[in-house]
Amino acid sequence: MLLFIDWTPNVEVFSIGSFSVRWYSLLWCVGLLLAYLIVQRLYKQQKIGEEKFEPLFFYCFLGVLIGARLGHCLFYEPQYYLTSMVGFIEMLVPFHLMPDGEWKFTGYEGLASHGGAIGLFFSLLLYCRKMKVKARIVLDNIAIAVPATACCIRLGNLMNSEIIGNVTDVPWAFIFHTREALVDGAAVPRHPAQLYEAIAYLLIFFAGCFLYRKWRQAQAMRSTSPLSVGTGFYFGFCLTAIFTFRFFVEFLKKEQVDFEQGMLLDMGQLLSIPFIAIGVWCMLNAKKQAAKAS
Repeated sequence: MLLFIDWTPNVEVFSIGSFSVRWYSLLWCVGLLLAYLIVQRLYKQQKIGEEKFEPLFFYCFLGVLIGARLGHCLFYEPQYYLTSMVGFIEMLVPFHLMPDGEWKFTGYEGLASHGGAIGLFFSLLLYCRKMKVKARIVLDNIAIAVPATACCIRLGNLMNSEIIGNVTDVPWAFIFHTREALVDGAAVPRHPAQLYEAIAYLLIFFAGCFLYRKWRQAQAMRSTSPLSVGTGFYFGFCLTAIFTFRFFVEFLKKEQVDFEQGMLLDMGQLLSIPFIAIGVWCMLNAKKQAAKAS
């Protein structure tokens, strides 16, 4: 037991009276800020006007938040959120009805990455239509930054001790103390699945930056490359890498909802399959475009 990490962090960064800032919220904001700065730099390098960049953040923020929230409610807990007026209201607002009848601000407790990806995709299509920017250029640039944001979100999940892994005896196991983590009332060592994902997404971000740098070098030499921004390659790479890892790491996770018990593949894996297929198609199509242009 001494080898394991006893994980009991304070979920709040600080509090002033009844107002508090949680690590989860802070890391979400850090992730969005990183994406903002990265894409801003990419737009400048590609000489895309500042006036086209500024509205992008708001489209992305609303798309990810709305999509992630609806994704969690519809994919994982439809029996709660769609069967009563209280549940429907809680799906839309960051408040929870307490047993004493009072409404308490809780933030959005429950955000699904698959829903966030879907929401982001549709919000970007609206942005492209409004700002007259080619969709593949925008999708590629966003895809380069997204893994950094995903890393921050999973670190936020770690600070919340949520999306925990299965019971294990590996030396780096974490002992979580939330109700969902207990076995017969006792805290047991588990895979830190959130940390696995955070590390993987950070590595995917660095890989995307490396590929983008290679394209910039090829561009300077005026040579054709399937790594060109605007071919859909980075969008495809991001989807394929993130959701392939997500598919396999699910085997190490505790089921998030009761209906997943006994399923061959859980909901996260089933939702990952179409994203992987789309990602592979985008990369193959980018390669085909490069071959035609050469």
